[in-house]
Formats: sequence, structure tokens, C-alpha cells
Amino acid sequence: MSGAPVPLLRRRAVRLYLSAQLLGSSGLWMLRMATDWLVLELTGSPAAVGVLVALQFLPLLVIGPYGGVVADRHDKRRLVLVTQAASAGVAAALAALTLADAVVVWHLYAASLVLGLITAVEMPARQALVSEVAGQSSLQATISTNNALHQGGGLVGPALAGIVISGVDQGLAYGINALVCLSVVALLGAIRPSELERAPVVPRARGQLREGVRFVTDRPRLAAVMVLAGFMGALGLNGPVVFAAFADGVWDSGAQGLGLYNSLSAVGALGGALVAARLRHVGPRVVLLGSGLFAVTETAAAYMPTHASFVVALVAVGAATLFFLTCAATFVQLAAAPSLRGRVLGLYSPLLMGGHACGALLQGWLAEHLGVRHGLAVTGGLAALATVGVAIALVRVRRRADVEALPEPVAQAR
Repeated sequence: MSGAPVPLLRRRAVRLYLSAQLLGSSGLWMLRMATDWLVLELTGSPAAVGVLVALQFLPLLVIGPYGGVVADRHDKRRLVLVTQAASAGVAAALAALTLADAVVVWHLYAASLVLGLITAVEMPARQALVSEVAGQSSLQATISTNNALHQGGGLVGPALAGIVISGVDQGLAYGINALVCLSVVALLGAIRPSELERAPVVPRARGQLREGVRFVTDRPRLAAVMVLAGFMGALGLNGPVVFAAFADGVWDSGAQGLGLYNSLSAVGALGGALVAARLRHVGPRVVLLGSGLFAVTETAAAYMPTHASFVVALVAVGAATLFFLTCAATFVQLAAAPSLRGRVLGLYSPLLMGGHACGALLQGWLAEHLGVRHGLAVTGGLAALATVGVAIALVRVRRRADVEALPEPVAQAR
């Protein structure tokens, strides 16, 4: 990673933060996999899994931008502590219902909606906290390391969840997640305020959300990357629906297969994050490269003829996905002014994850009406169209800027 993470890890606050990220990611992947599989067991419908994922992320579309305003107005570490404690409570409630054999589908839907509301506040605060932990000068390396560890949790969580679900019960997976959330609270709580390079806390005032929107719209390259993230969220981040549908309806591999697919995708994602971390410069062209690679690999994965070739393709899909996500997140965070970072991320996260919610519904509908393979190929093709469309828009922006930069007579001649 260009040698940057080594000095980062010498800082106590960074070690605590990244340890919390690895634990939290492992628990989150376990909870999501357990819930996806439980809904599929209760309903037998991939579309029901799509509804579940939508409920997790649709709140971001409604209150996500205001979550960014809250992050800029308050202590970001404290916000993350409160939201992680609330998540632990939700996981504990699901554990109790499942172990008592009293859980029904609406319980899972309600819990997913509550977790979505919590995430809408937690996500921009947690992402903005990265810059306070590491400092502006090391932000790119920290974001990449953070994403790599998130995918490390994606290796541990699904694998452990597959063992727990097939050998014991989903309820135990929820119980472990509650303990993990409390561990995250303990780790982040151990970071001393003096160890943080705090961004300025913005006093409460009217028009702060509009100020964040104006900051983005005044920067066409930033706006283009954020729009592309929204498209990719809708068309690309559909793993829960796709993996469950392939495990149940194509390869008949069950919960262990679902865990395998998540884990192999995370292996590729870890590689994609590490490649992105080695880049010295991240711009819109690199982000477009990532989205284009994703479109190609997802379409190819849809028609892999054997189980072995399918799981290999998942590694490539995971690598392309995390390469795109890491580069896009890095570009957005570096482009945001420190005093506006929460609000910019409060707009970026709803576009990415809110698109994910809509995409989950779309993917579930396509899987039921076109079949799993054709449905996945359609979303891959749409991702390619989105990439081309944003690329054309960026070319026009650049040409307009070139003309405006010319002396007036020459610009008129052009």
C-alpha cells in the first residue's frame, strides 16, 4: 500500500479503530447472512430477501443526508458509540426471538428497518471519523486499509455464519453479533479524544444540508462519481439476493454454499481493495475503470456453466466491486472539505446504499421473472450502460472546462 499503512499502525487510535472495524464487519456479515437465509427458509422467495435488503437501506434515502448534518454538528466518535450500542440491542432481540423459535418474517423486516435507521446516522459519522483517526495526510491509505479490513470481516463472518447456521441455529449468530457490537463500543471508547485530529464541529444553523448539496453540485467530477456510485449501488451491490438465489435455486448448495459464495467474493474484494490501496492517485477515470470491470465480471458470472467456474468468477466480481468502492470512497472523501465531510458523505451513502435497496428489489424481481442467471446478466448490462453514460458526461464536462480556460477569442472560435 505504498508503504503508508505501517506508520499508520504505530498510532494507538488507528490500531483501535481498525480492530473495531474488523470485528464490526465480521459481525455484520454474520448477521446479514443469517437473516438472508432465515427469510429464505421462512418464505422460499428470493424477492422476500430483496424486500429485507431494501428495508435495511431505504432509510438512508430518507434521512441519510440529515445523518450527515448530524455528523458535522456532533462528536463523531460519540455518535458511532451510541449507534453501535443500539445495534447490539437489535441483535440481542433477534437472538432471543430466534432461540425461542418465535421469530416470524415481520420480525426480521422490522429489525432490518430499525437497523437501517441506525445506519443512516452511523454511516456518515463512522466514515468521517476515519479522517480524524488518521489525519488528512494519510487519508487515502487509511480508507483503503479500512476497506480491506472490512472485507477481512467478510471472510470471517460468512464462513463462521455458515458453520453456526448449519450446525446450531441462526439465533447463536445473532447473539455473537450483539457481543461483537459491544466489543466495538469498548474499542472505540478506548480512543482518547486527544488522539484524534478533530474536524471542526459546525454550529447548528439553517441551510446546512443545502450547503452540502451546493458543494457537490458545484464540482461536476465529484457529482459524477457520486451519481455513478448510486447506479452501482442499485446494479452491483446485490450479493445477498444473488448468492441466496444461486445457493437455493441453481447449485442447491444450501447455507454452506451461501457462506462459501460470500467468503470467495470477499477474497476477491480484499484483493481489489489492496490494489486500490497501492494507487498513488485516484481520479474519476480510475473509478470508471472499476465500474466497467464490475459490469463485465458480473455478466460473465451469470452464465458460468459449472459450480467451480461460478465460484472462481465470484472472486473476480468481488475484486472489481471493492476496487470501485475503494476508489470512489477515496475520491469523495478527499474531495470533501473537512467541515463539510459529514454532509458530503451523508449524500454519498444514501446514493450508494439507497441504490442498493432499490437494486435488491430489482434483482429479486428479475430472479423470479427471468431466472437467476438472466436476471444477473441484465443488471450487469445496465451497470455497463451506467458506466458509459457517466463517462460521456465527464468528457463533456472536461471539454467545457477546456473551452472556458482558453482566451476569449479562441474560445469563441471553438
